[in-house]
Order: sequence, then structure tokens, then C-alpha cells
Amino acid sequence: MSSVKIGDAFGKLLTAGLEQDGVLEIVERDDGFVSASSSAHYFAPFRSWPPHQRQGMRHVRGRVLDVGCGAGRVALHLQERGHEVVAIDASAEAIEVCAKRGVADARVMRLAEVGRKGLGTFETILLLGGNFGLLESRTRAPALLRRLLRVSTPATRIIAESLDPDLTDDPYHLAYHRRNRERGRMSGQIRLRVRHRDYATPWFDYLFVSREEMRELVASGGWRIERFIPDEGAVYVAVLSPAV
Repeated sequence: MSSVKIGDAFGKLLTAGLEQDGVLEIVERDDGFVSASSSAHYFAPFRSWPPHQRQGMRHVRGRVLDVGCGAGRVALHLQERGHEVVAIDASAEAIEVCAKRGVADARVMRLAEVGRKGLGTFETILLLGGNFGLLESRTRAPALLRRLLRVSTPATRIIAESLDPDLTDDPYHLAYHRRNRERGRMSGQIRLRVRHRDYATPWFDYLFVSREEMRELVASGGWRIERFIPDEGAVYVAVLSPAV
């Protein structure tokens, strides 16, 4: 019998990372592939962010919705710059970590629950830290993107980060992408869960896309691409605006 407990493993990871250095984030893919990386990036100060994320911050304006805020690093940076920020995450323990670190308005909320009631509108919506992946799949993305239109104005920007799954030569990833396509899924539609000690999150879909795939998906949800940062390379930020 498995001893794994299904629960808020991501939040427990962040709680541990708040209290000590060197905590590893374990990500398990549904084909058995496992990766480990430091959780330090969830707490990183602005000066140590990757260049594409720092450049993306130049396009932030007005009131900000930080979707999938994690430990609140982006919300805290923008608060220091004078922005009003609402930080949301599906993980209750992550939101507790945000509050402990000084995020002024942190709420337990999933992307699928975003609506104008109780939130108002935003001039900037962040899907940073790879969180374009929260759109899940080709079928789910349009509805979730239209949901973000409910809390937008004609001048709102989405700043979204993703990873081009095609820019790899790793045979394990290539085989997984091929299996996805055979099953009618996008190459970068990853089924995964986060592990921490004896806890695991439920399995969920997380979507990585090429720039061209992102262009097609956002158009189906009422948005358009203003620019990519950078224009080439595996990891990138896109700046989006409403299509109408």
C-alpha cells in the first residue's frame, strides 16, 4: 500500500523553503520521469531573476493580478514599486507563506474561479514562472483566457511565461511528446504532480507551448500577442493584449 498522502505538497514545500535553505522541489510526470530542483527561485529577489522575467516587468502597469503567486516573490517586488497587487494561488499553504512574507492581498483562488465579482479589474495580469501552463490544454485554454477578459480593460496586458517543448533533444522528453500527440494531446501538455516528503498534490495538466502555439491559443481566447521576450530560445515571456 502506498504511503503517499494526497494534499497540498506544493504549499508544504514553500513552508519548508521559508524556514530553511536547500529544500528541493520534486516534480513527477505521469510516465515516471522525476525531476528535482531548488525551491529557492520561489523566494528569489528581483536582481537574481532570469533576464526575460526582469524585462517582462517593464510592461507592468496599474493594478496587478498575480496568478499562481507561489511564495509571493513577484507580488512583493511590485508592491515595493508601488503597485496594488492581488496575489492568488490554489495552494492554501502558499497563500499563508505569502502573508507571512508581507504580501498585502493574497487569496486562495484557482484560475478557473477568477471573475470580476470580488476582484474588480486589473491593468496587468501575470502568468509568470511558467504559469501560462495553468491554461492546461488546447480545449481548456480558450475558456480560461476569456475568464481573464472578465477582469480586464481594453488596455490590460497579460505577461505570460512558457517553455517551448520542441526545443529539446532529450530522448525522454521527445518520447513523451510523441506519446502525447498519439493520444490527441499537445506535445507540451504535461500530466504531473508535485511531491514533498510523504505528500503529493493530485495529478494535474500543465501546458508548455511554442511561440506559434501560444499565438494560436490566445487568439482563440480573445487575446493577441504584442511581443515575445526574447524572440528566440526555449524559455520566454509573452506580452498579450485584448484582441478587441
